[in-house]
Parts: sequence; C-alpha cells; structure tokens
Amino acid sequence: MEFNDDVSLDASQVQDTRGSGGGIGGRVALGGGGIGILGAIIYFVLSQLGGLPTGGGGVPSLGSLESGQAVTSTDLSAECRTGADANKSDDCALVAVINSIQGYWTDQFARSGTKYQLAPTNFFTGSVRTGCGGATADVGPFYCPADSEVYIDLSFFQELQTRFGAQGGTFAEAYVLAHEYGHHVQNLLGTSGRVREGTGPTSDGVRLELQADCYAGVWANHATTVPSSPGGKPLIKSISQDDISRALDVAARIGDDYIQKNLGGGQVDESQFSHGSSAQREKWFSTGLETGNPTSCNTFETNNLG
Repeated sequence: MEFNDDVSLDASQVQDTRGSGGGIGGRVALGGGGIGILGAIIYFVLSQLGGLPTGGGGVPSLGSLESGQAVTSTDLSAECRTGADANKSDDCALVAVINSIQGYWTDQFARSGTKYQLAPTNFFTGSVRTGCGGATADVGPFYCPADSEVYIDLSFFQELQTRFGAQGGTFAEAYVLAHEYGHHVQNLLGTSGRVREGTGPTSDGVRLELQADCYAGVWANHATTVPSSPGGKPLIKSISQDDISRALDVAARIGDDYIQKNLGGGQVDESQFSHGSSAQREKWFSTGLETGNPTSCNTFETNNLG
C-alpha cells in the first residue's frame, strides 16, 4: 500500500491519548456493533473458563478503571502532514487511511443527499474514557455509538500477528479501521437500531458485523480514487493484490469459528457466534470490494450470509 507523497493529511481526525491512562470508572456496554475484535475473544475464552458478565447484546462489560488526563494530538499533527510522512511512519499511514475512509463516506452521503458526520479515531494505550464507559485495550478496536468515536490501542495490530498469526501490514490495519467506520455509518443510517439481544449464525449482531465488513470492502474498492481535498490527488496511490490478501487473512483469523477453535476451547459453537465465521467475513469484505456499492451490503435482507 502506497500513498501519494504530495497530498495533505488531516491529523485532526485522530485524537492521540496514548500514555494518558485515560480510563474512567464504570462499565463499557457496547451493543449494536460497538464490541471490538478482541472483545469476542474475551467472551469466548473466558466464558469457557467459568463465565463472564455481559452487557447489552451479549458483549463483555468491563469493570471500573482509574481516571486519567487526556492529551492532545499536537505532536501527531506536526509529524503527519503529507503522504510522504504516511509512507515513512506507521502512525501517519493510519491518519491517511482514516482520512481516506471518511473522505469516501463524506462523498457517498453527499451523493445520496445527506451529510456524513466526521468521527475521530482515538489512539490510546492501556485504558480509555469513552461515552460508552471505561474500556481497556483487551476490548480491541471498537466504535462507541454514544460519542461517535472509534477507539484503538495500536498494540492490537501486533497482537494480530503474534497471537493470531496474521500476516499484518498497513492495508490489513486499514481493513480493521474501515470495519469500525462501517459501524459509524450504520449508526448514522439507523441500522444499528435493528440489532436485538442474542447470538447465533443468523443473528442481527452477526448481520451487523458482516455488513461492516462489506462496507470496509466498498471503501477499499474506491480507496485509490478518494482525494485528500476536492479536486486533489487521491490519498492512496496503490493497493496491491498482496494487500488484499493480507486483509482477507485478517478477516479469516477473526471469524467466530477460528477464534473458538484456536483461541477458545477447541470446539465450535455456532449458537455463540457474534461476528460471523471466517468464510462469511471473507465473503462480505470481498462482496464490498468487488461491487464498490454499499447497496450490495444489505446483510439484513438475505437468507444467504455465506
């Protein structure tokens, strides 16, 4: 994955609170697409080791965290100015990816006669304060509908490689972020409100997650054409087949069946599916990628989820 050197980046779309210890007392209850990928692992693994209290929609609720001070993203703004910075810095590459994802959805909403609301991504370390309560890095990347923000401890990407055996890479990371922004789109469209409590291979929760995967694929289809500003050059210069393969590799390794079999008790229990199987996640990301059309992502109106 390569960025155009001379395009401008907008680091204001990222809140960098790393090192602030920004947790707050309370519990995070992230139903309707809020729970992160590692949250699913916590649910499956700990439930098999003796149970885990859950919040709305069967997702893990995390206990009280110590409060802390937030910090600004001033340093990130100084570091990440152009596509050339994105080609040299992992942090700046993520800024560019976030700019591209939101640039695509801004244009898509405008085409349909509505307005997309920008949502910041919060880079944190350890724990963080959110509109959904306090969260730790164990939850993994997640979207909080209460404050319309995406949250991620960037050590998660290393975890994908060391614990899951994923190949990793910038575009694999972009897929993860694009999935979370898919939840933001669902929140803006009111789709998240269709989710009721419960799990299972055809549950509303699984349909929501697979749609977010599909939305990530739709963005990927258009990624090399999304400009940094109206009439400007695209932020992303090129995406290779290897990049696509790496994203699909991540999708396969965060499927419910893979997690249960390889990181849980070794047995696959479809009744506990909350995000979809590996094959389903690959299928719906590929559907969005191949069509480039958000209307192809209507997972709620099909009997064939894959």
